[in-house]
Amino acid sequence: MQNSLKVAKWEIKRNLKNKTFVIGLFITPALFILFFFLASLFSSDSDEAENMTVYVNDDIGIYEDIEAINEERDFGWELHPTDTLKSEVTEVNEPYTAYLFINEQSLEENRIATYTSEEADPLFPGQLQALSGPVQVMKAKDSGLSEREINQLLEPVSFAEGTNQDEAATSEGSAIASLEDPWESILPGVFAGVIMLSITFTGMAIFQSASQEKKDKIAEIILSSLTPSELMQGKIIGYFILGLIQVTVYIAVLLPFIIWQTDIPILEYLLVPRTLLFVFIALLSYLMFAAIFVGVGATMSDVSSAGNLQGFVMMLPFLPFIIIGPVLSNQDGILATVSTYIPFTAPSVLLMRLTMLDDWPWIEIMIAFAVIILSILLFMKIAGKIFKVGILLYGKNATPKEIWKWIRM
Repeated sequence: MQNSLKVAKWEIKRNLKNKTFVIGLFITPALFILFFFLASLFSSDSDEAENMTVYVNDDIGIYEDIEAINEERDFGWELHPTDTLKSEVTEVNEPYTAYLFINEQSLEENRIATYTSEEADPLFPGQLQALSGPVQVMKAKDSGLSEREINQLLEPVSFAEGTNQDEAATSEGSAIASLEDPWESILPGVFAGVIMLSITFTGMAIFQSASQEKKDKIAEIILSSLTPSELMQGKIIGYFILGLIQVTVYIAVLLPFIIWQTDIPILEYLLVPRTLLFVFIALLSYLMFAAIFVGVGATMSDVSSAGNLQGFVMMLPFLPFIIIGPVLSNQDGILATVSTYIPFTAPSVLLMRLTMLDDWPWIEIMIAFAVIILSILLFMKIAGKIFKVGILLYGKNATPKEIWKWIRM
């Protein structure tokens, strides 16, 4: 183990002294911040130009409700009460301006007279539909209905799967509760997903590391002082730590910036037990793919000359992206469930499912963890056999037949 740690330390130092790695370490968050500022700059100019000024002639007493809706929905309207009569308004010349006339006739006809300038926010007609709620409540009160009857009348009809009505109601209630702030469940999954991708991309450098040592013909020198198993373990540990360094830099730079720019309580949503579970899944994913990468990397004479088998293996971490649509649309579907038990897709699919589901299928989770951990142990053993022979193979890429022969040794 001591020799493995020495290899890991050497890999870390070698990469941290590499200008390309260091520049890439900081340029990624810098580009993210730059694009964010550019997007917000254009967005702010657009929003400033499209803010609507709305004059409301209200005879039935719902102006305060309109103010509340404007603030709650973040429409950005500049609301002003007005005594201007409808007969006095023939056309609106001021851009991004509208007049609303709400009176008893509006209640009787279910129609609110609206005058809008030619140059207006294209979203404004749709936003106006939000005002139908207060008008309907006022109309119901004028009809003599009680508060309870009004609430029952205005309550939306929902459709829920299930034979038991009480169970459906409970399920619906939990689903509605979860939709009130979706970031609470999504953020831990996104955080773990970023960690998974970052350390996986860094781990893919093991390909180049192993093949480069073969190309420079220094593998024999290294193996004179340690075993192939120690060299392999050292590379896995070293690139794992490099991936964590990369993630730490991203978090240190981007997290304060995102907290500053958004109103989402990010730290509150991240500091929950499920985040630890999601990060653990990400770490298991790295260990599994790192074992595959280091083993297959030893079979190549050069990354640029990788064969079909090696190229296919490099694409394995991206396999879940093929099924991401069906999994997100139906987290309990057959495809999502089966993908949870396939080693190459299990970490990513499990992370997506747990992020989206309200009720976790614990039996499926335990089976998935067992599959991932057993796969790590199996791939580590296979990679050790391949690495032991492949690291000393010069001049050509190993064929699938040769690799199979090494595994059976």
